[in-house]
Amino acid sequence: MANEDFQPKIVGFLCNWCSYRAADLAGTSRIPMEPTVRIVRLMCSGRVDPTFVLKALSMGADGVLIAGCHPGECHYLEQNYKTIRRFAMLRHVLRALGVPDERVQLVWASAAEGTRLAEAVNQLTEDIRRLGPLDWKDRWSESPERLEALEDIVQEHAEAMEVSA
Repeated sequence: MANEDFQPKIVGFLCNWCSYRAADLAGTSRIPMEPTVRIVRLMCSGRVDPTFVLKALSMGADGVLIAGCHPGECHYLEQNYKTIRRFAMLRHVLRALGVPDERVQLVWASAAEGTRLAEAVNQLTEDIRRLGPLDWKDRWSESPERLEALEDIVQEHAEAMEVSA
C-alpha cells in the first residue's frame, strides 16, 4: 500500500540530448510530473558509471532513474548500448545487496517524448512510495556473509570491466 505522505528522493541521471530535453518539454508543456527527481545532467547515458548509482543510494536516495536516447539513436553512436550492459551488471550488484529492482530504472525517452519521461517519473515515484524509504545506512549491518558477498561483487565488477570498453 502506498504511503501518500512519503516523498521519495530520486536521483535522475539524464542524457543531455534526449531525456533532459524531454524533461524540459514536460515542464514547458505542463505535463503533470511528480517533483521527486533531482536531475543530474550528463552528456550521455553511457557516462553513467554504476558507482554513481551506488553513491546516490548510499547518500540517501530512495531510487534512481537513468534515462537516455533510444538504442540506435545515441548522439555518441553506441554509448547507450554500453548503458544497457552496465545496467544489467548494476542490477546484479543491487540484487546481491538486497535492493529491489523497482528502485533503479532505465528509461529511453527522445527529446519529443516529454509525456513518456513524465510517466516514467510518476511510475517510479509510485513504486518507491509503495516500497517506502530505502534507509540503506540505517539497515546496514556487518556480517561475515555480507562481507563475503561484497568481496564477490568487487571481483565480478573487475571481471566485467575487463570485457567492456
